[in-house]
Amino acid sequence: MLPSRRLWMLVALLTLVTLLLAACGGAQVETVGEPTQAPEPTVAPTEAPTKAPEPTKAPEQAEGPSGEPVKIGAVMPLSAPGSVTGGKAMQAAFEIAAEEINAAGGVLGRPLELIMEDTEGLPERGAAVMEKLISQDQVVAVVGEYHSSVGLAEMEVAHANHIPIVFAETWNDKITASRYPEVFRVAPLSSEVAKLDVEFIASLGVKKVVIMTENTDYGIPAAEKTTEKLTEKGIEAVTFSADPGTQDFSAIIERIKGESPELILVLLTGETSYNFEQQAAEAGIGPQDLIMICNQVAADSESFWKNVPDGNLCFYRQVGLPPVLWTEKTKAFAKKYTEKTGEAVPPSYAMEAYDSLWVMVTAINNAGSTDPDAIIEALENIEYDGALGTITFPVNSKNPPEKAGVEDKWWHQFPDFAAVFIQYQEQGQLSSEAPVVFPEKFKTADPILP
Repeated sequence: MLPSRRLWMLVALLTLVTLLLAACGGAQVETVGEPTQAPEPTVAPTEAPTKAPEPTKAPEQAEGPSGEPVKIGAVMPLSAPGSVTGGKAMQAAFEIAAEEINAAGGVLGRPLELIMEDTEGLPERGAAVMEKLISQDQVVAVVGEYHSSVGLAEMEVAHANHIPIVFAETWNDKITASRYPEVFRVAPLSSEVAKLDVEFIASLGVKKVVIMTENTDYGIPAAEKTTEKLTEKGIEAVTFSADPGTQDFSAIIERIKGESPELILVLLTGETSYNFEQQAAEAGIGPQDLIMICNQVAADSESFWKNVPDGNLCFYRQVGLPPVLWTEKTKAFAKKYTEKTGEAVPPSYAMEAYDSLWVMVTAINNAGSTDPDAIIEALENIEYDGALGTITFPVNSKNPPEKAGVEDKWWHQFPDFAAVFIQYQEQGQLSSEAPVVFPEKFKTADPILP
């Protein structure tokens, strides 16, 4: 019991000492492993309540067109017997223009809806398509067309319904000579092109020409006007004709041989012209045998060489600014057209289609309305810088032909179209590399005669 008693006394003594020290204000004594005051528990800081963060905004962008679309019709031949080559080129050009227009704000701040229709190169089909576009689709205007015979039918429907139309590639003089308020044209006049043809033919020193034309409202008047002007120059001309879509020219070619011409002028259009040109070459009267001015679709070099492999030395007429005179607008369009189609150079009818749509949309925006009278007035006052140059229609209701001192054909006609003659001088040559041989002011090489 003694050890226990001594242990108890020791504990009591230590406790007494501790109490005395505390009473005297001595330093606080900590027991190892047991703090005298429990620390405040560590708590994660509480965030002050805040609003949900604002979503990140995309950079400011220009507002695109909105609301009900403005409908415009576009007509072109996309199947035979029409010029499919021409129609496809126009279609691509329309698509480029429509995309640009909507990217630029559309029509009156609303989206452009372009309704494209195939006229098949047939007048009756063109008239039916126009009726559909106007009565069913409710378009406010129409642009396009390749064939004059189809354009003559279409313009009657446009006039009857008082719907503005800007023709792209219809040359017949009667189209603008009608003096219809609704009808405008960015393509050249057939009679003016005939004048250029004759000047070029006369420069080559030939004395007898065969004209191979088509039985249409373009082909027959063009041949007649060319013959008239050739006669004035003392050059004999004999005309042969065939229907669009003709496949076999063997009989006509034999008759042409009997005329012993020094030059053949081809006024057939589209794929029909390819048929004749290659068959003539196979018969010994092609471009490498005697001078031949091929149809303008020769400008599509890929299609031309595919269909006319014996077409070297062929001349062809190109309407529109030659590359040496291309504007920034022409260059920009050409770049997009090449990217879209793979063709080295846009043909004239592609440029005309592109400009016809832009001209119409610009007029509607300038008018601030889709009212036909307002659009027509705006078209008469337009000055549009396009792929073809600066487009105006200076002979109009305020400056009619009799006041301007010109023929009726200049009514609502773009007067400043350019045209040159180009020649393929190497087998398989690209149209972008083929030289200009006429007129002199645009000439880049001398013509090579077979």
